[in-house]
Amino acid sequence: MLLTLLALVIVLGVLISVHEFGHFIVAKLVGIQVLRFSLGFGRPVIEWRRGETEYWISWIPLGGYVKMAGLEDEGMVGELEGGKASAPIDPARAFDQKPLPARMAVILAGVTMNLVLAFVIYTGLVAIAGAPRAAVTPVDSVQTARLPQEAAPLAALHRGDRITHVNGDSLKTWDDLEEKILEGPEQLSFRVAGRSEPIVVHLPQDSAVRTQVARSIVQLFPARIGPVNLGQPAHRAGLKGGDVVVRIGLDTIESWTDMTRRIRASPGKPLHLTVQRGDSLVHLTVTPDEVDSGGQKFGLIGAYANPPVVRMHVPVVAALVIGVRLTGAQIVAVVTSVKRFVTGQASAKELGGPIAIAQMSGQALRLGIDWFLQFIAFFSVSLAVLNLLPIPVLDGGHAMFLIAEAIRRRPLSPQLRLRLTQVGMLIVLAIMVIALSNDVIRNVR
Repeated sequence: MLLTLLALVIVLGVLISVHEFGHFIVAKLVGIQVLRFSLGFGRPVIEWRRGETEYWISWIPLGGYVKMAGLEDEGMVGELEGGKASAPIDPARAFDQKPLPARMAVILAGVTMNLVLAFVIYTGLVAIAGAPRAAVTPVDSVQTARLPQEAAPLAALHRGDRITHVNGDSLKTWDDLEEKILEGPEQLSFRVAGRSEPIVVHLPQDSAVRTQVARSIVQLFPARIGPVNLGQPAHRAGLKGGDVVVRIGLDTIESWTDMTRRIRASPGKPLHLTVQRGDSLVHLTVTPDEVDSGGQKFGLIGAYANPPVVRMHVPVVAALVIGVRLTGAQIVAVVTSVKRFVTGQASAKELGGPIAIAQMSGQALRLGIDWFLQFIAFFSVSLAVLNLLPIPVLDGGHAMFLIAEAIRRRPLSPQLRLRLTQVGMLIVLAIMVIALSNDVIRNVR
């Protein structure tokens, strides 16, 4: 519990600070009077003043705000933003007195900083620690049914065999093995530890055939649990990131494949798991959900693999490219998720609130600092995208006000903005109530 709370404080503290600092610094740069910088809503727990700006850490830790001259009675309105600031307002430095591009820059600065933070985390992890790659492990099995005829000799591989070289080149990662199968010459020679003769196959330069071969060779790695989906069987049973499943019933589990095979074959049936957690053995019972796919039923528990990885050094330029690619991929993923909710493809029951954020933060921290940093990056992108929704009270709503002003060639009246902001606040509060209700329901099932 303490680890979960610590993780939540770090995640929210970092992301809210970065977001609001974006608004704050750009407002200062364009000459807008900043009355208050607050982490959290409501009345302050800690406060100090420097120059004309009040700095607060407030008691409702679900966001933050920058109170600017000209917007001091808008935003969350009234007591939710702690009331009026004590500094006298300079009308010439009010938000509405600045050119529209300057105001738009202030509004978009928060989400921009969140995206920059994600990019910095992704790039920094790769540049400092290296790019993660699947480690070379022994072979778990070969799916002979999907093995093309040209690669039939690979059926001689057995569980525990370790492929060390392909065509004389040593393998540093499992990705190397797949790359050599996909892109190598027609003749491929696989050197296996402990065998005097290599396994030689002849593959056509056909990407479909080679992909099939690469996917037929299954890695062997422990049934170590990674992230678990909140509210799913693994979470309800008490499985945690880093747990290693060593037995199901009386059967020893030697690999992730062993575990998933048993789970898929047991939809709706309780499974008794023996789990290694640190130095202790823990006994849990999980009942896989029954999933129907094309008339075939199988079990799922909502847990992801946590396979061994190695980190490979990459040049700085490559790290920057990877950072851009990962940030972009997360933007697409979050936008797709929002689209699913808006179009009704996803249920409101999937929404998560502060309890869910705390639980995800805690499990990411348990999995290790790299998992935790990547979670912060992911959540930072999520915060950026969600803040751009065209709901008054969010940055996207303020941006819509400015777009309307550009089209009409005059700003919306303060009274209309205030009413729309109050409506937006009700919408956001309603979403938060639904998300919090979902959190409670998930944890009392």
